[in-house]
Amino acid sequence: MKYKLGDFVRFVDEKMEGYVTRIIDDQMIGVTGDDDFEIPVLANKVTFVHGRGEESHDEEAPQIKIPEGEFKTTGVHIAVIPDVNANSLVHFYLVNETSYQLLTALQTKQQKQQKGEYAGIIEPQAVAKIYSAKLSDLQLWPSFVFQIVFYTKQAQPVKEPLQYSEQFKAKDFAGAKKTVPYIKQQGWMIQLDEPEVIIDPVQLKESFFKPAQEKQEIQKPATEIDLHIEQLREDYHFLGSSEILAIQIGHFNKTLEAAIVHQVHEITFIHGTGNGILRHELHKLLAKNQKVKTFMDAQKEKFGYGATKVFMK
Repeated sequence: MKYKLGDFVRFVDEKMEGYVTRIIDDQMIGVTGDDDFEIPVLANKVTFVHGRGEESHDEEAPQIKIPEGEFKTTGVHIAVIPDVNANSLVHFYLVNETSYQLLTALQTKQQKQQKGEYAGIIEPQAVAKIYSAKLSDLQLWPSFVFQIVFYTKQAQPVKEPLQYSEQFKAKDFAGAKKTVPYIKQQGWMIQLDEPEVIIDPVQLKESFFKPAQEKQEIQKPATEIDLHIEQLREDYHFLGSSEILAIQIGHFNKTLEAAIVHQVHEITFIHGTGNGILRHELHKLLAKNQKVKTFMDAQKEKFGYGATKVFMK
């Protein structure tokens, strides 16, 4: 298969083009165009469109000279970055923030078989793209096995090779994205060489006698609260309808409690129209709350029937 995920291609027999978003088998690929629909097509029925696609980071970055006394021994990360052109794709990068060269191998395992995906040397303070996958197929992803040997010509304490195995789950992408070093794009960062937690017996003993910390201050909510799930969770692609509803109601309850604490006179919850289930559940909760004076549909010309304005006592 000469194509890989993220390649920009044009159909030979039709006036269509898009990004490769799935490798179906050795003869078939899936291509997604501007309409976000994926079309299966024979690989010999498309051709490369050169000069399109994201900036390549496959080349090794130039080695940075390490000042004396600043040799860094930890900082090996996997960065998972959404494709800038096809949002359904993510690319895996190995980020080396250490002062070592990393002799790296990645294998995937699935159904009692393993396959080599990447092998190479990653220079100090450098990054390399090692894998690509479709985020919506997360439940079908293989398990990943990383094997890394730390190499330097400088005299350093012995550092054992790193072996890291992972079967990625939705929770791994639930946190906020960060700016990935050297690439300057937003992505999820997973540290492979996280140092072991060392427990100090003295500090542990002292912690038992410390008074309980004061409750965290409750922040005053905004006057308009958007309950659309994409505003609340970055991993909403992986959530079922019941999970989404529970998260939305939980955020609603938390915000309403904050409004009561701060004696907010009125607050608007944007819930959308959809199938009306969320709106119905919110109205039931508001009707039972003794701190709520009344509520109504908010500014129909602005929200339609997709928002509820709440007046507090």
